[in-house]
Amino acid sequence: MNQNLKKLFVIKPTKDVEDKNEVKDQEDELRQISLTFYQSGYGDSKNAMGGFQIFKECLEQVYANFKHKCRLDEKEQKKLKQPFVQAKEAQIGELNKQETLMSIKEAGINDLMQDISKIDEDLVNVKNDPEKYGIDANKRPKAQFYIGLLLLLPITLYLVVFYISASYSAFFRDFNNADVVAAIFDANALTNALQASWLETTFITTIPFAFMGLGYLIHMFLKEKKTGLVKVFALLIITFMFDSILAYLIELKIYNFDKLITDPQFDLPIAFSRIDFWGIIFAGFVVYIIWGLVFDFVMKEYENIDKIKIFIEKLKKEKENYIKLKKDFIDAINEIKQEIAITKGKITEAQSRIDGFIFPQRQYLRYHYEYSKGWYIAVAKELHLPKKEKNELIEECNSVSKDHLIKHNFNEDEFENINFTNAE
Repeated sequence: MNQNLKKLFVIKPTKDVEDKNEVKDQEDELRQISLTFYQSGYGDSKNAMGGFQIFKECLEQVYANFKHKCRLDEKEQKKLKQPFVQAKEAQIGELNKQETLMSIKEAGINDLMQDISKIDEDLVNVKNDPEKYGIDANKRPKAQFYIGLLLLLPITLYLVVFYISASYSAFFRDFNNADVVAAIFDANALTNALQASWLETTFITTIPFAFMGLGYLIHMFLKEKKTGLVKVFALLIITFMFDSILAYLIELKIYNFDKLITDPQFDLPIAFSRIDFWGIIFAGFVVYIIWGLVFDFVMKEYENIDKIKIFIEKLKKEKENYIKLKKDFIDAINEIKQEIAITKGKITEAQSRIDGFIFPQRQYLRYHYEYSKGWYIAVAKELHLPKKEKNELIEECNSVSKDHLIKHNFNEDEFENINFTNAE
């Protein structure tokens, strides 16, 4: 090989340089070196008579010398490794962010665990000491609640019986006596309604629940501070009017049953003057008021008991939310761990490139092709061989060139540079 060629192995930067003058000088120098490689290939080919075996050895020597210079040129290696140094620093910064985020998530899990433990303690202690948690619960709510409930059940049963019997007597019954007690409490009211039709049965059996619905509304309206009493008063008037209608219809049937021909027609003044009329009203309306008051008392006592239950449900809901949030944190930490593993892999990869040396593939390929070009042209011009033999020799040399590039893993399309570890 031409000895001048050994002096030309200087690694040139492959990155863009900001200084335009330096770039121009660099390009001029590269062109000059390329020309020298061309001339060296031309001369070596002429001396070797274009032999492809010698061409193979020359290519290996060119590659070995170039690689050796690459390894020794620390300044140029530093430039070539700079992108990997920057990539490593960027990945280290990303790793710090990921580890910080994971620490925040782990701290969040510890806080959630403390909150869950506190809720578990509160769930045990709130039943024994509700005042500690700001719950104004009566010490004797259960006894009062059950006493009120015990009174409410028979009163409810009385109202159901009364309104079924009274509504049947008022709207459907044909009287055969003038007994007001039998009119109000007809033992066969439900049986007779069932025999008559299902509509009649539905009507008389749902009337009691309409009154109870009014009683429930009274309880709800009493909770309203501004308009509650007005609404309760309006409901009581409605209930009283409905009871008055029932009493008027029943008293009308009783009056018509035992009136004489000379008696006047039944009207409101007559109804108001009869004690049975008021007896029917108060048999329903007064008991209804009692039922409403007892119902309101029972509901308030139940709400008193329910304060602790509501507080417990609230704690359980908070615990569920904390557990769900904890799971989200755990999932996030697992994802971050995967990202950290990937980032560490990138850092290791960048460090391996930094620890090795960078082989400027593009630059070598340029020299390689210039040297090969000089070799081929020398074969074509300097050898006195038939054209066919020259072409065959050039083809063999070209095959040697391709095998050389394949042997050393050169790929023009994928890599600007090739990284070698220290072990190579």
